[in-house]
Amino acid sequence: MSEEFVPPQAGSGQPKGLLQQMEELMASLNADLSALDADMQSAGGAGRLPLEDGEAG
Repeated sequence: MSEEFVPPQAGSGQPKGLLQQMEELMASLNADLSALDADMQSAGGAGRLPLEDGEAG
């Protein structure tokens, strides 16, 4: 990877705190997972394997 990581900056020009970055990443991940879940629901569960005995659902 040749790109350097440049931490995002808040509107005031100061770097964001680690907690704020983590919260934003978690919110983004949550949105991505929600979209993926919606896509899977709209597909009607195609390609899903039935659960076998002893597997949690």
